[in-house]
Formats: sequence, C-alpha cells, structure tokens
Amino acid sequence: MALSKTMKRKVDVENRSFNDDWTEKYTFIMPTFRNASPVCLICSETVAVAKEYNLRRHHNTKHSNFKVSYPEQSEARQRKIATLKSAYSRASGIITRTLTDQERVTCASLQAAWVLCRHNRPYTESEVLKECMITILEELAPDKSMDRIIASVKQVPLSASTNARCVHVLAEQVQKAVIDGDNTTADIIFGKLEDFFKSHGLPLDKINLTVTDGAPAMIGKNKGLVSRIRTVAPKTNALHCIIHQSVLCAKLSGELKEVMEKTMKIINHIRETSSTQHRLFRKFVLESQASHDDLLLHNDVRWLSKGKALERFVELRAQVVDFLKQSKSKAAADHLRVMQDTLYVCNVAFLTDIFSHLNTLNLQLQGKGKSVVDLVEKLDAFGNKLDLFHADLLSGRLLHFNTLKTVGEGNITDKMKTFITQLKDNFSARFNDFFISRDVIGFVRDPFTISPSGEFSTNAVKMLPLDEAAIQSQLAEIQAAGDMKAALRGAESLSAFWVSCPETYDTLKTLAMYVLTMFGSIYTCEAAFSKMNSVKTHERNRLSTESLEDCLCISLTAAKPDVKKLVSEGKFAGRIERLSGPPVDDQCLRLCGLVGALTCTVTCVSAIETDESEPVKVMEGESVTLHTNLSELLNDDTVLWMFGPKDSLISQIKRKNDFSSFFVTDDVGFIGRLQVDQKTGSLTIRNTRFKHSGQ
Repeated sequence: MALSKTMKRKVDVENRSFNDDWTEKYTFIMPTFRNASPVCLICSETVAVAKEYNLRRHHNTKHSNFKVSYPEQSEARQRKIATLKSAYSRASGIITRTLTDQERVTCASLQAAWVLCRHNRPYTESEVLKECMITILEELAPDKSMDRIIASVKQVPLSASTNARCVHVLAEQVQKAVIDGDNTTADIIFGKLEDFFKSHGLPLDKINLTVTDGAPAMIGKNKGLVSRIRTVAPKTNALHCIIHQSVLCAKLSGELKEVMEKTMKIINHIRETSSTQHRLFRKFVLESQASHDDLLLHNDVRWLSKGKALERFVELRAQVVDFLKQSKSKAAADHLRVMQDTLYVCNVAFLTDIFSHLNTLNLQLQGKGKSVVDLVEKLDAFGNKLDLFHADLLSGRLLHFNTLKTVGEGNITDKMKTFITQLKDNFSARFNDFFISRDVIGFVRDPFTISPSGEFSTNAVKMLPLDEAAIQSQLAEIQAAGDMKAALRGAESLSAFWVSCPETYDTLKTLAMYVLTMFGSIYTCEAAFSKMNSVKTHERNRLSTESLEDCLCISLTAAKPDVKKLVSEGKFAGRIERLSGPPVDDQCLRLCGLVGALTCTVTCVSAIETDESEPVKVMEGESVTLHTNLSELLNDDTVLWMFGPKDSLISQIKRKNDFSSFFVTDDVGFIGRLQVDQKTGSLTIRNTRFKHSGQ
C-alpha cells in the first residue's frame, strides 16, 4: 500500500506568539527586533521556536536550581527577574545603539553611491570623496569638536566593490528595462520586450502604439518589430517618431545643400586640418574678444547640430575671414573667396534663421511627459508659422529672419521662397494625415469645445471600438457639468484631469486615456543612449552589462528610493553587520549542527545579526567556504571563527594599520584543512569530515 505524503510543517509560517506569563515561569523574554527568538534571561541562550515545551525543557534542564533559590510566586523571584530584565536591557541597548550608528553609516554609503551614479561618475571616485570630506571637517573643526563625525565618515564603506553593490540595490528600486547586446534585429528586440512584459505581468495585447526611428529592423513588412508586435496586438498603431520626421522635413537640396556643404568644409578646414591650425584659430578668436572661442562641428545624427553650427559660424564670420586671409594655403584662399561671395552670405544667413526656428520646434517636441496631443499641437502651430514666414519673405519685412536682415542685408532670393514652400508641403504630407484625427486631439485637450453631433464621435469609433451613442450622450452631459469645467481649469495636467474624471463618463475617459498613453517620439530612448555614452566612457570600458544597467536605472529615473527603509529592512546586507566603533563581542561565526550522516550543515551567525541564515550543505570529503558577507576588512576589524558547543577558537583574523594578521588552530581535527581569505575574512574547510560538524 502506498504511503500518503504529509506536508512538512514550517514553524516560521505558524505565527507562534510569545506568552508574557512565560517570563515569570521560565525566565524567558521575547526581544522586539525583527525575526527574534525567545531569549533566556539567565544564560542569554535562545530557543528556535516559541513553544512552551521548549522553554520549560530548557529551564528545567539548565536552570533547575533557580526554582529552589527563587520559588514561584515569591517576591524574591519577581525581584530577581526584574534585575535580569534590567541587565538584559542595558546590554541590548549597547548593541541597539551600535546597530543604529551602523545603519546611519550604511545609509550614508547608499546616498554617496546614489549621488555618484546620478552624476555618471566612476565608483572609484567615492574614496576621493571620503578623503575630501575628512579634510574639510578637520579644517572646520581644529578643536576636535567633530572627532566623532570624522570617525563616522572614516567608517563609511565606499570602496568600488561596495559601491557596485549599493548601486545594484538602489537600481532594483527603480528598475527599468535596458536592451543590451550587439545585435538589434527585430527578433531580439521583440524577445526583450516580451520578457519584460511577462516579468512585470503586463499584457502585450494592450499595446496601442509603437513608435520607431524608421529603421528597417523596426518597420520591415515581414520581419520588422512592428510586424512582430501586431501578431500579438493586431490593433496596435505604428508611428515614425514625430521629432525624426520634423528633422527629415528640413532636408536640403540643390543650391542650399551646396551652401551647407561649403560651410561645413570651411569649418572642417579650420578645426580638422591640423591641431596647430585649430589652436591658432582659437587663440586668434580669443584675442579678438569675440563672444565665442571656437566653431562647432556638424553631425547629422544630432538633431540641433546643423542650426547650432550655422549660428556659431555666422557669429564668428568676421574672425573666420580674417584668419583665412592670414593663411597661406591654397585651400584657405578658395574658402576665402567663398566667404566673400555676397549670395553665399545671404544663403547662410537664411539657413541660420530657418534652422533656428526648426531647432525651437525640436526643443518644444523634446522632453519627458509630452503626449501625442502636445506634439501634434506644436506641429500645427509650426505649420501656421510657416505661412507667416512665407508671407514675411514675400513682403520683404523680414520680421522672422533677423540674421538675413542684418548679415544678408535683406537680399531675398527665389530659392528661399521655394524652400519655405517645400518645407510647408513636407510637413503637410507627413502630419496632415495623422492616424489620430484633429477633433479627437481637440477633445482630449478640451472636451467642452467639441460638438456632440459632429464628426468627432465617428472618428473616435474608427480609432477605438466604443459605443458611439455613449460617446455623444456623455459628451453632452460633461459639457453641461459646471464642476467638470472648473476641474479642467484647476487640474495640474490633462492626465490628472482625465484620471480623476468620474466613472459617469467612463467611455469618454477610456478614449482620452487611450490617446494620452501614446508616446509621440522616441525622445526617452535617445536620452537613454546619450546617458549610456556618458556613463560608459573610455575610462570605464570594463563596466559590466549588469553594472551599466544599474547605473542607467539610477541616472534616468525621476524617482528616489527610500534609503532608510532599505537599511531597516535589511535589503542591503553587505555591511550592515559591521560594527561602528569598538565591537561589542567581535564578529563571530559559528559552525554547528549535522543533518544526515554525510551532509554537513554549516550555519553562519553574526554576533549581532538578527536574520535567520540559510544552511550551506556540503558532501563529506568536499570543501566548503564560509563567507562573512564582507567585500573587504577595514582597519580595527576582528573576525573570530568558533567551533563546537564549547566555542573553541579555530581561526582569528585582525586588520590593523592596513595590515591583516591571522591565526589558525593546530588542532588535529583541522590541521592542514583551513584556509583564510585575508581580504574578506572568509574561511574555507578542505576535505570535510563528519567530526567537523561539532557533534
């Protein structure tokens, strides 16, 4: 007959409570710290489980004479227990204060790692930071009034390895997905997205918009990322980044393209021909007391680069001409002839003005928290501005072309008028047929200006399957509600208004949130790549992928973790067991217990550690390493390794004046088997035997 399997009891989930009467009966108390076990007031030993049988057995076995000297219910017994409780409170108070100081030190270590990572600084700079703090405090307090603070600063663990662990703990609080690897095919990117959504319990079929940069791996018809996403989310929309499209609209051609190329050649001639020539130009500009000290290089990848380079070139035009006149090279003479061409100067001035307006639009489209509604409104406004620019050129007033008016002396060519017309046509072709109708965008911005009987409801249903009748009726109701108008005027943002919108208007709310949850650009991704380049510099080329992800999580997030909560919950356990100041009972780890004939259980318990440690099992004949959970020993640290029920000392490691000394027992049972790590204090036992369990 098959034996039935019974579930093993786990006492740690039974929520056993301590009975206060047991203090009077068995001289046990229950400490208030986390994961505490009952403590005997007489011998300070603990029992694993808060059961009356365990306490009674311990008391009757080890303290049988106590009831004789102090009978139950007697005043002498009560006074003795009160004395024992007072002594325990004084002793535990020292440890509690020490742990509180250590928690402050640990908080300081986490805060320092947070600041360094937010500023993209290497882990190794924290030691320099500590040295600066100590030097400043010593100078500010020559009377030694800050000796205690200086001592605390010296004990803050700020090594590179400690900072790496600090950053990892902090990054877990603000975790953000970062795609790594060298290949960025659609399959790999989709796999990363799918893993992220599954790990966070997010349904893929809820994706309503995928914004890309237009790369083939993103928009490929058969194997692109958008196609892969549509296999699991058929109703999702795709959008080429609005910022990218606005940049592509201003692509130059013909004569203006040649003007731009000539300008870049002049800049490259001065900056890139030789380092000596570049240095001489900078010195020349500095002596002329110009507003800037150098020209800017142009890079097509950078959105604002073209406009900024042209603006700087125009501002230093006089210095460039004078410098080219002094140069004896043939290339300089050719560039000088170009600079002295009146038509060329007019075209450069025009391009400077128009790209300045485009840069202003680009900056308005950038930023976190920008919804599709915000971006489309900015694009519509710029389309209206293009009409103004065209009329301005036709009238010759040049109200919006200050550089052309001053530097170009107001010379207007047909190429300039044609470019403005082409620019307007490009914007219209790319954005007039936007997949979100303008009346839907207007509804999200202000639902009180949309007619319930117009085409709005029809366009809304085409975009999202909703009840058209409900849309019209709820729109009529919300427009008649005076409190909703006041709520819109007083809301911090559109999102805040629609989130707080009552469920009475649930259909309208669903439509608005559907639009507001769309990203209109890949600004956040581009900002992440820029931040990654500033984090993983040439000097930090050995930074691992995991550390890079942690650094990016901290650098990109707007949230800040609760450091004190991390420390109090023991989430950062790397240094929490290190004492601040002289150790109360040194750092002590014990070897104890044997489970099974050939399985040795090694349990590491710090003298001040309150958490239960997990057993480390090893087969007889193998080696086992007992870790101290320290990345390195600091000065005045002492680690004691005790063995057996009598706490026999088998090893001791001390750190003093940056030098570690250690002792290993010559006991026959351990001779030739122990190996000490002088950096961390860890102990390795080779060729373990049954007797090493201490039984």
